[in-house]
Amino acid sequence: MSKNEVNIRNKRARFEYHLMDEFVAGMQLTGTEIKSIRNGKASILEAYCVYSNKEVWIRNMHIAAYENGSFYNHKPRGDRKLLLNKKEILKIEKFLQVKGNTLVPLRMFLSDKGWIKLEIACAQGKKLHDKRQDLKEKDDRRDMDRAMKK
Repeated sequence: MSKNEVNIRNKRARFEYHLMDEFVAGMQLTGTEIKSIRNGKASILEAYCVYSNKEVWIRNMHIAAYENGSFYNHKPRGDRKLLLNKKEILKIEKFLQVKGNTLVPLRMFLSDKGWIKLEIACAQGKKLHDKRQDLKEKDDRRDMDRAMKK
């Protein structure tokens, strides 16, 4: 895997939630965490974000232990602080005060400067009928594409 190919996605997020505002946040990481992420050994599928003490944190994000890390290695599922500016944090705090709203990670990537960034979104959970409608639209688009190719 080359230097700029870190692109870890949460594919279920767009299916499970209606996405509102999107933010790009930096993360406070240790050296072994960064090395594991660059090796592609991270997952944000079960991760979620929380607001506490005027800070935004990501919980339950899995970053595998770095194989050459010795006793300096990190905890695979520790909480990690997200780096956002004050206006973004206040906007997120206001959004999360409404019941049913949540903050979900969408994508983790490597920026042009070499920093690990996390794309997060303010979201509301979809109902079952919304998910069925999305699947139906996806199937219809696929059928139309097949018909156009013939």
